[in-house]
Amino acid sequence: MQKTYKLTGMTCSSCEAAVKISLEKVPGISQAKATKDTQSAVLTMDKEVDMTDLQMALGGLTSKYQISELKESSIDIPAIKEEKVSWITTYKPILLIFGFILGSTLVIQVNYKSFDLMQWMQQFMAGFFLVFSFFKLLDVKGFANSYKMYDVIAKSFPIWGFIYPFMELSLGMAYLINYNPFVTNIVTLIIMSLSIIGVLQSVLNKKEIKCACLGSVFNLPMSSITIIEDGIMIAMSLIMLILIK
Repeated sequence: MQKTYKLTGMTCSSCEAAVKISLEKVPGISQAKATKDTQSAVLTMDKEVDMTDLQMALGGLTSKYQISELKESSIDIPAIKEEKVSWITTYKPILLIFGFILGSTLVIQVNYKSFDLMQWMQQFMAGFFLVFSFFKLLDVKGFANSYKMYDVIAKSFPIWGFIYPFMELSLGMAYLINYNPFVTNIVTLIIMSLSIIGVLQSVLNKKEIKCACLGSVFNLPMSSITIIEDGIMIAMSLIMLILIK
């Protein structure tokens, strides 16, 4: 069954992620979705859970997060309903970023007599990692909280969520200066292959999880576009490894 509660105290995406993780640890709750804009939480439960258990999971009575029953007559109920938006609108940020990186790197190739596939992929990878790491670094903690909800490594070792943005930044710089292409592409292949495992599991299990690819700046749901994003980076790193002379 699914039930909506009033949940106050959330002020950012990190709060939403923290609340979700805490509530999903409560026995009987299979899924939780917290929304700061409506100050509410929607819980999918196998059985009725006592309010005391929910509050204790959030840190007890002195916690800044306070959960309570939502009365049917509450004026907050209409605000909980989510407005349906188109696929293009939902993924507009990531589509624009991909388009920007693709267009910029193709324009650079105009300066050369012929199209150099290896060079273009190197420039694309540099742009990809630098731009995506930038958004993650805007709120490293928020990214780490979201990332550990689905990444196979971050689930067991949360510190990986704090390291990952800097790994992307380092890879971006490595591609930019053409540092040891073999090592750079091997590291990219390993990291992106591990990353796509958690994404595939979440999408195939149809879990409603926020995608952390652009950090906590944008509220992007996990979907097949995330698989495509990781798949492109895996494919490019493989091709570059094959083409390295």
